[in-house]
Amino acid sequence: MKPMLIIMAAGMGSRFGGLKQMTAVDGAGQVILDYSAYDAIRAGFDKVVCVIKKDIEADFRALVGDRIGSRCDLRYAFQDLHDLPAGFAVPAERQKPWGTAHAVYAARHLIDRPFAVINADDFYGRGAFQALYGFLSQERDQHTHALVAYELRNTLTENGTVARGVCSEGPDGYMETVTELTAIQGPPEAPSYTTDGGQTWTALAPDTLVSLNTWGFQRSFIDAVGDSLTKFLAGDMPKNPAKAEFFLPSVVNQRLAAGTDRVAIVPTDEVWHGVTYRADLPALQQALADMRAAGIYPENLWA
Repeated sequence: MKPMLIIMAAGMGSRFGGLKQMTAVDGAGQVILDYSAYDAIRAGFDKVVCVIKKDIEADFRALVGDRIGSRCDLRYAFQDLHDLPAGFAVPAERQKPWGTAHAVYAARHLIDRPFAVINADDFYGRGAFQALYGFLSQERDQHTHALVAYELRNTLTENGTVARGVCSEGPDGYMETVTELTAIQGPPEAPSYTTDGGQTWTALAPDTLVSLNTWGFQRSFIDAVGDSLTKFLAGDMPKNPAKAEFFLPSVVNQRLAAGTDRVAIVPTDEVWHGVTYRADLPALQQALADMRAAGIYPENLWA
């Protein structure tokens, strides 16, 4: 059975100023998700699950889902604040989505095989999908996963800070920890991060390996997500019920700390492109135009 792909597309992109997953990035009206799905299908993925909000389903299907679904088995999962384990309820003050691990949890009933996870609003490059498919296609035990990791310098924007998971790699090539830093800035050859709102900045090496949520998991991991969600709701969430988030790296770190799972770090030299901010859009459009001119992509991906 071939591995499947989960695309997390429920975020509204507040810093960008709109539903960035629906923003055209080329003259054919295609969006970033088109390119990711195209690369994934070329790599061998034949089942894709898009995790979205129920209230954008009609627009999503019309603008991107129908054309992706013409080339693969496309399913939908709906991320909902109220989709919680038995015994838990949404706090009255909560409006913010629960986070990336909850997005994967939303797709639990559709996951029946090894699966990759990506964001909808990041351009990863074809090499990332080839690496994920290659890893997940090999026979492995149920507790060996992978992360396609990027060099930090290849993942920055000129228009503000970005959030990245900084990876600590052991001598065996497996992850020791992944630390979520929510405010990293360039320039590419001298990046730094802050944890105090910009009062102080700490340097990072430009070749630091980081996560862009390009994960490859065995089927068993979805059960670990459910267990960790229960712990999050009982422990961390009550400390900050309006804003506490349940991140994928948190689940990974829990499994690594417990010694139950391991994660292979698969480096890539691909360059990230995205639209964290609206001002990022022209640079992304130009990068894609250059790739089409070089023959990497056709003008119309689905023609």
